[in-house]
Amino acid sequence: MSVQEYLDKHLLSRRIEDAVNAAVRAKTSDPVLFISNHMRKAVPSVITKVKARQILDSRGIPTVEVDLHTNKGMFRASAPSGASSGMYEAIDLRDGEKGNYLGNGVNRAVKNINEKISVALVGMDPTLQSQIDQVMIDLDKTENKSELGANAILAVSIAACKAGAAEKEVPLHKHIADISGQTSLLLPVPVFTLISVGKHAGNNLAIQEIMILPVGSKTFEEALQMGSETYHHLKAVITEIYGAHGCNVGEDGSFAPNISSLRDGLDLVQKAIGRTGYNEKIKIAIGVAATEFCIGTKYDLDFKTSNESGQNFKSGQDMIDMYKELCADYPIVSIEDPFDKEDWEHVKSFSSLGLCQVVGDDLLMSNPKRIERAIQENACNALLLKVNQIGTVTEAIEVVKMAKDAQWGVVISQRSGETDDSFIADLSVGLATGQIKAGAPCRGERLAKYNQLLRIEEELGDQAVYIGEKWRN
Repeated sequence: MSVQEYLDKHLLSRRIEDAVNAAVRAKTSDPVLFISNHMRKAVPSVITKVKARQILDSRGIPTVEVDLHTNKGMFRASAPSGASSGMYEAIDLRDGEKGNYLGNGVNRAVKNINEKISVALVGMDPTLQSQIDQVMIDLDKTENKSELGANAILAVSIAACKAGAAEKEVPLHKHIADISGQTSLLLPVPVFTLISVGKHAGNNLAIQEIMILPVGSKTFEEALQMGSETYHHLKAVITEIYGAHGCNVGEDGSFAPNISSLRDGLDLVQKAIGRTGYNEKIKIAIGVAATEFCIGTKYDLDFKTSNESGQNFKSGQDMIDMYKELCADYPIVSIEDPFDKEDWEHVKSFSSLGLCQVVGDDLLMSNPKRIERAIQENACNALLLKVNQIGTVTEAIEVVKMAKDAQWGVVISQRSGETDDSFIADLSVGLATGQIKAGAPCRGERLAKYNQLLRIEEELGDQAVYIGEKWRN
């Protein structure tokens, strides 16, 4: 397109004349700046460039970062990544060269953005999120995004979402609410990870994590304070019992003491909560990740202890009985993945008891087909949404709608490999999910999310609504 054709297409001659007249009427002291700003608003923004690079995530493992440029500026996003990927989720594209980051490099994904996705998106309106995402899905042509890479597609999708908000001159969470049809903005209850066990820590417990939910706070700011204070009291409790070495931390900043049983960990957390004085205002959740220690139809709670593995097998019914006892003895309000991802029988049986929120993580993998089956079979009552498992902002919005239509809870979740991108904070507010799991209240990549929620609450002012005790609704 020639310069003259561009001027004609966008009626720029008339727009420039309008901008000059507006500057005269305004009697501005800086007409050049005034005209520039006037033109920026007058001319529709389009994507002009998409540039990707390889960066490192919080584990020191490569991931994808994208700079998406429009007439309004540059918008940056990066893709998180988990410790493992399942057969039902979108797939990160990695180089596989053992001599390059042990095979974890993402140069192929970066190349796909710079040479393929960029060409397809240049000229598109950044406010049209669903169209942008569909172009990338069509370009990829695979069900699990393995051709271009879910890490490539997601980073671009998030960057485009940020650009769309800037074009509309609204906050990111408001833009997300607009494109999803969500009418109310809600500050979520933070689900703080306090103790790491299972696959994410070096101790011997099979079950993955112990978390807290400050449901009794009145604001998100107060909830964050409760989480931080409990975290530091827990550090003191662990030090008293296990010594300073017991305060080693896992990948998301939570403590990894050498506890010998789940009840030991729950007792530590209960003691820390007691020291804060918040007591009934703070509830407990556990992440089981039972798929990690399921062998056939049995669950090996000693799978991390080589000399004892196989001696503590439990059946699905044994696990249900264990959860019933734990819910009776502790203020547990949520359990993630209490059974193997294919153990539909027992997860349905446990969910039917109504003891707590039953969250599907490996069970669902943010996959619409798995979610639909779980809804039809009443297999769980909450979705753990990991945006990289589904791969685009539009598809994330769609599965949240599915969960909400089924009267489920929704937990927006971190990954073990995070960056300083705070997108999921805005996503949780814009979609009014009610819960966000971003790790411990420490470490920069985790606090990036929690601190962004503080800013959003401050920005909303009197209009800010913290979901608090209504977190299940």
